[in-house]
Amino acid sequence: MATQKLYAGVKLRETRGRLGLTQKAFAAKLGVSLPYLNQMENNNRPVSTGVVLALAGEFGFDVTELSTGDAERMVSDMREALADPVFSDGAPPLADLRLTASNAPALARAFLELHRAYRQTHERLASLDEALGREDRRPQSSPWEEVRDFFHYCDNYIDAVDRAAERFATRAGDGRDPAETAAALLKEAGVDITYGEGAGLRGYDRTTRRLTLSSRATGATQRFQLLHQLALLTQNDLLEATLDLARFQSDASRSIAKIGMANYFAGAALMPYGAFLDAARDTRHDLEQLADRFGASIEQVAHRLSTLQRPGAKGIPFYFVRVDQAGTITKRHSATRLQFARFGGACPLWNVHRAFETPGRFLRQLAETPDGVRYFCLARDVSKSGGSFQAPVRRYAIGLGCEVQHAGALVYAQDMDISAARAFEPIGISCRICERTNCHQRSVPPLERELRVNHDHRGVLPYEIEP
Repeated sequence: MATQKLYAGVKLRETRGRLGLTQKAFAAKLGVSLPYLNQMENNNRPVSTGVVLALAGEFGFDVTELSTGDAERMVSDMREALADPVFSDGAPPLADLRLTASNAPALARAFLELHRAYRQTHERLASLDEALGREDRRPQSSPWEEVRDFFHYCDNYIDAVDRAAERFATRAGDGRDPAETAAALLKEAGVDITYGEGAGLRGYDRTTRRLTLSSRATGATQRFQLLHQLALLTQNDLLEATLDLARFQSDASRSIAKIGMANYFAGAALMPYGAFLDAARDTRHDLEQLADRFGASIEQVAHRLSTLQRPGAKGIPFYFVRVDQAGTITKRHSATRLQFARFGGACPLWNVHRAFETPGRFLRQLAETPDGVRYFCLARDVSKSGGSFQAPVRRYAIGLGCEVQHAGALVYAQDMDISAARAFEPIGISCRICERTNCHQRSVPPLERELRVNHDHRGVLPYEIEP
């Protein structure tokens, strides 16, 4: 079986720039000629095994960073954007998209930003009068989407915040609940912690320095919110410095991202990296055992598993997604080659949608995407009670999965025959870019294919897709 060639010119240039080396000096340390390095940095030649070993030996470089995860994400995002009807005259071939993502990632991100701005402007036509009444009005990406993309392209791993949370958990001591340590620190700082039945999960009064947590929330939620508030009060400088580096376009984006950063700290403090990674491997990634051991919810555990991407100490690359009952994706991240639709819902053939039908149970699925990559998929519903008869119940389903070669490390995959091709169900990402011609759940035809309509024949679909 032929090995896949590794083209990582952008990563090589970024590494050389971070080290402050000229091409000549960098080539000498890697043991290659200057023209050879130049060709690798411009993706004219693949990175050789000798260069990979030299990067690890000379600079202690985590060679897994040379993977093409970011490029694959951008290719998927560009394909979906180019499936917009505005580009219906013809999309660039896939090879050109891959070349752009590998050689010009800044251009790819600029294109995605432009398309996002176009979509928002298009959606705001109904309120055009209000928009034209302001001279300073300009199309901007949704703050929520900008923050989502920030975490997406950081591999959902924020090193400085993660390590700070781990140091805090270490300070708490082995066997001690980090939330108890957080409560003690807040009380030492003059914060009064109370529990009430208000509408929110958490409320902090800066004037009286009173923190109120919902008495109706579960213990895992209460602890998480306690650690979130601790992050805001004691880690503010770190959070602000991290936000400065992100360079968000608007104050709204920055404010939303700060919530995400505080949430990240809370999750990483509740489930500190090293201890959680060891426990995940020890339990074979049993979500219920991990939830019990760390006092977290199943959703929190699943989300944390998707963040274990620390250079030099990576866990299994998981995807994590949460959908509501309408099929809308409300949380998404993927450290795998599987990417999610940026707009609209997820593939209806995916088991995450069936989780609502079997509350309280884990659903397992072997799935294959149109690119031939196979996955082990786990799904479960997560209902969030309001705490009283009249309070609304929020219902979601979460999905967690990995490429099938990692399935052996998961307790959920035992007794499943991952060697049988027929066991893998075909799933996609978005109907507009899915290449399957015989899908019985297709909602719209793919824009990259020609259609043939036969008025005298009706199959599963009212049209046929040209191969």
